[in-house]
Amino acid sequence: MAEVVFDKASRIYTPGDKPAVNQLDLAVGDGEFVVLVGPSGSGKSTALRMLAGLEEIDGGTISINGRNMVGVASRDRDIAMVFQNYALYPNKTVAENMAFPLKMRGVDKAERAEKVRAAAEILGLTEYLDRKPRALSGGQRQRVAMGRAIVREPQVFCMDEPLSNLDAKMRVSTRTEIAALQRRLGVTTVYVTHDQVEAMTMGDRVAVLKDGELQQFATPGDLYDRPANAFVAGFIGSPSMNLFTLPVESEGVRIGRTELPLPRDQRKAIADAGLDRVTLGIRPEQWAVTTTNGDGGIPAQVDVVEELGSEAFLYAHLGDDRGTPVVVRTSGRSGARRGDAVALRPVSDELHLFHPESGERL
Repeated sequence: MAEVVFDKASRIYTPGDKPAVNQLDLAVGDGEFVVLVGPSGSGKSTALRMLAGLEEIDGGTISINGRNMVGVASRDRDIAMVFQNYALYPNKTVAENMAFPLKMRGVDKAERAEKVRAAAEILGLTEYLDRKPRALSGGQRQRVAMGRAIVREPQVFCMDEPLSNLDAKMRVSTRTEIAALQRRLGVTTVYVTHDQVEAMTMGDRVAVLKDGELQQFATPGDLYDRPANAFVAGFIGSPSMNLFTLPVESEGVRIGRTELPLPRDQRKAIADAGLDRVTLGIRPEQWAVTTTNGDGGIPAQVDVVEELGSEAFLYAHLGDDRGTPVVVRTSGRSGARRGDAVALRPVSDELHLFHPESGERL
């Protein structure tokens, strides 16, 4: 096991262009499961490849257990990489695929067999050891790739979107298996995904990246409850947070024709920042839905109802303004239908405020 530290680590593919990863500061604790998440082009896979030695480090350092990895070859970093395409040898059995890295290191046959057997038991692959990859499902192939990494007993696991090739149901079950396996083994793990649900359900902590810059590094709960900026607020959560840039009124903000009062501390934060407009964030579950004859809610009209059984999501627009969409989570028996006129009312005092230009949390 090991601690991994990115200290202002940068990667620049073309001199003069914006760095793919820009001065990344990140400390991964010994035995911790950290997820790098962000949209395409955010730098998450590049950062992982820098750690694994597959990309050069153009600035700053990356250290493993206090040892600077700049200039150290990938094979000398004691890291096991798991890719999204499994990278299994089709002509080798499951046992031979799992044992291959040990064979390359000169480990004797008996020790190889013992390590493979132990890893197969952990992964539920014992009965498949004599099969070829073509006789396995996608989830089983991914477990073989995991087993090949486990037998090496590395200091660090690096996982680059290992579930991307699986169907939706298999992704859910396999991500649970990977998270449970990592906690059982206690190996420091850096995991890359573009799926924020995957990130929130697997990681001890999650690093959100955008355009090569670290936006926030925190526990899943902190990311959801206190996003550092409007980008994190809109990226974390499914469906994402509703974000409105609104004019400031004496007691709060105006949304459509309705003045929405805000708590005193939030009004003070707006005043201290000298803003006449502010970005307000409201998560889908922070709305209550009533009829338009209710208690002064914000008028809206339902465009689409997404029924999920135990809950439903209403995709609507505010009043007559079709340019202001809103998403609301309700119970699965709300009765709302497409075209219905409803009124929305925030039911939480924990609404989110962000600077309308910088996006930083107020």
